[in-house]
Amino acid sequence: MKIAVLSDNRAEGGSLEPEHGLSLYLETAQFSCLLDVGASDRFIRNAEKMNIDIRAVDFVFISHGHMDHIGGLPAFLEFNQTAPVYLSENLLSQIYYSERNGFHRISLDVDLTPYEDRFVNVGPGIVFSHELTLSMASSRQYPRPKANQALYKDAGEGIVPDDFNHEIIFAFGSEQLFVYSGCAHRGLLNILDSVRLSTGKKVGTLMGGFHLLDSEKGRLYESPDEIDSIALALKANYPETNFITGHCTGEKVYERLRNKLENQLNRFYTGYTTIIE
Repeated sequence: MKIAVLSDNRAEGGSLEPEHGLSLYLETAQFSCLLDVGASDRFIRNAEKMNIDIRAVDFVFISHGHMDHIGGLPAFLEFNQTAPVYLSENLLSQIYYSERNGFHRISLDVDLTPYEDRFVNVGPGIVFSHELTLSMASSRQYPRPKANQALYKDAGEGIVPDDFNHEIIFAFGSEQLFVYSGCAHRGLLNILDSVRLSTGKKVGTLMGGFHLLDSEKGRLYESPDEIDSIALALKANYPETNFITGHCTGEKVYERLRNKLENQLNRFYTGYTTIIE
């Protein structure tokens, strides 16, 4: 299995363009797909520079409805004329907002009606095969990220706190799973717990953002002790899992997690590639 990061907040040298967004390319023996499409069409330009043919991908998976993960969708739908798009059944019927840096909309404001025949709605859990599952994190055993408190939605009855009923998980593998967490708004530990309960399989690699932000002036998120608690729970419950993160995982948070998880945790960036056996 080959994984390439087409869009992330960071890039390490070269001509690739970073952005506040996330898009991964996944290639297996059975299919190739995109896991989110970043905030713009930069993922397409970066893919071309990385010799990845976006027109050839078999499908797209959208983890949730925020602009930094779905903003590149209109460009993709024009560029690739055939690939279906899998997304939560709730995603397109809601508008999403953030109050960080001033209250503003963070969902697409584009008419996607001409492409609606390419959308496949995902409910609470869909098993496509023995190896591929798209589902919602149903576990509530662990706290959700504190930064969620700045996020809202409007499903037609007024603006309310976002409950992330539009966030879904991608899990692939026969014996050990590769899991894509998107931004893990429902909580990284809840996602892992839900995958374990729904599939009965071990998670070999989890990749994505953790939505554990560095605290800043006027906004306090998880304390150092709470970050340590998350890291120790990951180490105790998932000692054989490799975690690869970036995007919405804060720099200070990453360093603190790595102090506990050590080589279990690594960081991705725009242009990062890896092979998972």
